[in-house]
Amino acid sequence: MYSQFFIAPQLPKIENALAFQKCLVIGNYLMLLSFFIVITSIFITFVIDDNFTISAQVSAHIATIFFAGLLKIGYVLRCIALHGFGQRNF
Repeated sequence: MYSQFFIAPQLPKIENALAFQKCLVIGNYLMLLSFFIVITSIFITFVIDDNFTISAQVSAHIATIFFAGLLKIGYVLRCIALHGFGQRNF
């Protein structure tokens, strides 16, 4: 069986199972990290913006866009891995 956040000790008997497992783990961690950075950037940008300089706010806006893109890339990696493992529901 494959694992969501660690390389599983026993993988399914399919071709490229280790590569799909790595894709799944990397995609999940990328999504998790990107999600928290996006939430933090939005919080800095819109909620507590009075406490930050304009350059920090601009950086937070840029980080929101950049890490939202990485979140999507992580999701695509996860979908590729699950498709390789035979899942059809993502």
